[in-house]
Amino acid sequence: MSPRLLNKVDFPQSLVLSITPPPALSPRTTNILILFHGLGDTSASFTTLGKQLALPETTCLSLQAPTPLPFELGGFHWGDDIIFDQTSGQMDFDTGFTKAVKIIQHDLIEDGLVKKCGYKPKEIMLFGFGQGAMAALATAASMAEELGGIVSIGGTLPSSHTSAKGVETPLLVLGGSSSTLITRTALDKMKAAFQNVEYQKWNRAGDGMPRNRDEMLPIMRFFARRLKSRAGVPEGGVEVG
Repeated sequence: MSPRLLNKVDFPQSLVLSITPPPALSPRTTNILILFHGLGDTSASFTTLGKQLALPETTCLSLQAPTPLPFELGGFHWGDDIIFDQTSGQMDFDTGFTKAVKIIQHDLIEDGLVKKCGYKPKEIMLFGFGQGAMAALATAASMAEELGGIVSIGGTLPSSHTSAKGVETPLLVLGGSSSTLITRTALDKMKAAFQNVEYQKWNRAGDGMPRNRDEMLPIMRFFARRLKSRAGVPEGGVEVG
C-alpha cells in the first residue's frame, strides 16, 4: 500500500493530536515527523513548531500527552505516575512510560501510520522535548523495527528500560553544558542501548528548546540526512525559542 495523507479518523478518538501537512511547494508526503511536547505543556506549542519547521515532503503530527496534571495545574504529562521531589517540590520526569509507549507504538505508529496509512517505520521520525523525549526514546527502545530517527532535547532513556540493546534507530541528543539532564551517565546509557548516537552540547545552561540558528543547525543537519526529500532539507533552520 502506498503512503497517503493523514486524517484524524485514522487514529483512536482518544488521541489528541494535530496534523500539519507538508508546505504548499511540496504537497507529497514521504516522511512523518511525530512531535512530543514537554512536561506540563500541550500539543498546541509543537503544532506551531511543526509549521515553523516547514520540512519538505514531511507531515508533522503533534501528539498530546495522555494524562492531565493534577491540582488544576494545566498541561499534560507522559508518565505512568506523578511523583514530587520532597526537596525541590518539582515533578519527577522519570515515572514510567508503559501507557505512553502503548499509545505511541501501537495506536499511533503500528495501527495508524503503518497499517492504515501505508508508511514504513523508517519513514517515521520522532522529535521530543524533556519528558516527551523520554517517551519517544522508550518507544523506540521497545520496537523491533528501525525508525527513521529520534531527536531528543533534554530527554534521557527512562530507568525502566534497562534491557534495550542494539536499537538501530539513529539518535541525536541535545542539551546544555550545565544544569542538564544529559549527564555522562545518562549519555553512556543511551549509547549502550542505541547503536548510533550523536550528542550536541550547547554552550549554555539548561535543556531548553533551541534559541537561535546555531543551536538549531545540528537538528536540521540530522533531518537532512534522515528525511527522504527530492527537494532536500534546508540547513538554515528556524528559531524556535
